[in-house]
Amino acid sequence: MLLGVLDPDSKVLWESREASTGQTEDELVELLVREIDEARAKCPGVSAIGLGIPATINHDQGIAVSAVNLPLENLPIRDLIGERTGLPVFVDNDATVAALAEHLDGAARGAENAVMLTIGTGIGGGLILNGEIYRGSTGAGSELGHTVIEADGPPCQGNCPGRGCVETLASGTALGREGRAAAEREPDSALGAMLAAGETIDGKAVTETALSGDETARGVFDLVGSRLGVALTSFANIFEPEVFVIGGGVIAAGELLLEPARRVLAERALPPMKAIPVVAAELGSDAGMIGAAAMARIELEQGQG
Repeated sequence: MLLGVLDPDSKVLWESREASTGQTEDELVELLVREIDEARAKCPGVSAIGLGIPATINHDQGIAVSAVNLPLENLPIRDLIGERTGLPVFVDNDATVAALAEHLDGAARGAENAVMLTIGTGIGGGLILNGEIYRGSTGAGSELGHTVIEADGPPCQGNCPGRGCVETLASGTALGREGRAAAEREPDSALGAMLAAGETIDGKAVTETALSGDETARGVFDLVGSRLGVALTSFANIFEPEVFVIGGGVIAAGELLLEPARRVLAERALPPMKAIPVVAAELGSDAGMIGAAAMARIELEQGQG
C-alpha cells in the first residue's frame, strides 16, 4: 500500500509504503485509515482523499466491486473512508489513475488517446480517450489485463473466471512461472543454477538474471513480451491510441520486455496502428499515487465531492 500527500502541482510532500499482502478486507481498511491518519498528522491541511484500488470499481457509488488479487467484494470504500476521516473521498481503479498521471505529467503527456498497462502481480489497464478517462458504464471498464489472448489457455489467477487472459500469460507472476519452467529445461543456465540452489525464481529474479545477460532468462522475456504484443495488437486495432505506456514493476526489464512487444505489434496490427509507439512509463511506482491525488483534485474542483 503506497500512500502520499501531494500539493496542487502533484509534488510529493510525504509518502509511505506498507505491506498489505495476505490481509483481510477489514484489515486492509484499518491499515488504510491508520496510514491516512499518519499522513494528515505529518501534513496538516489535506483537503481530499483519492484512492486507486486494484479492483473493478463502481465510480459513481465509490464501491470496490471485485478484486482479482485482493479480498475485496462490494466494499463501499468511499463512504467507509469518508466517515472515518471526515474528508471528501474519490475512488477509481489503480491503473486508471496511473494512466491519468502519465497523461498529465508522464509518458502520455499531450496525447488525446493513450492506453496504459501496469504489469506486476497482475496486469491493470487504463484508457485515456479523447483526453478523458474512459471508465465504462459504471466505472468498471478498461480491465485490459483480462483480455483473452489464448482461447483455451490456462485459468486466470485470483478471482478471475477467465482462461487465457493476458494477465495470466504476461504478468510478473507469469514471468516467474515461465522462468521456473525454463530453469527446469535448462539446468546449466543461471536460472537452472538458482533452481538447483533452492533459490526463489520469481519475476524479480528472472528480471535481474536477464539484465545480467543470461540468455535463458532473456528468452523468457522474449516469450512474455511477445504475448504482451498480441494483446497490444488488439488494443491498437480497437482504440488506435497515440501511444502505449507500459508501467508496473516488470518494466524494470525495459527493452527486454518492450522490444518483443513492439515486434509482434508491428507484425500483426493493421496499418497505421502497427507503428504506434510502445514506451515505458515515466512516473514509476508513484504513478498510481500521483494519479489518485490528481483525480481527487480534479473531481473536487468539479464539485463532485
